[in-house]
Amino acid sequence: MGALIWIVLGAALAIAEIFTTTLFLIMFSVGAFAAAGAAALGAPFAVQAIVFALVSAVTVLGVRPSLRRQSDSAAGDEGPFGMTAITDETAIVLDRVDANGGRVKIGGELWGARAFDATQSYEPGEQVRVIEIKGVTAMVWRDDLSTSGELPGLER
Repeated sequence: MGALIWIVLGAALAIAEIFTTTLFLIMFSVGAFAAAGAAALGAPFAVQAIVFALVSAVTVLGVRPSLRRQSDSAAGDEGPFGMTAITDETAIVLDRVDANGGRVKIGGELWGARAFDATQSYEPGEQVRVIEIKGVTAMVWRDDLSTSGELPGLER
């Protein structure tokens, strides 16, 4: 019966880790599973508790720092992702884009688009720059870069 309690505790901690992603609760989950092993071998509750505490402490102090370093370095190599990866990308107009809408191709993906400047419109085949993403719509601007690399008329 004691092993079952430790297994349930370990599973609950592992599930909770999925929602926190801190790599902290999973270390206690490992400790609970180790205590379940001790309980299955017939160890008294005091020994189970010591196994839980020792294994949890060793994993928190020994394993977690290296996992965090590895996960931080892996995340740093990816670069921008999501909407920030699309901002400042070049797009090709597929269907006329104006203040009311249109369609562009950004990096092989089709996006709904609107002109960032409501007085402008862009014809199929033109290159535009993605200024921002609003919901699922790319706000685009003509890809006329000045010598400074800034978009003309756009303050940053």
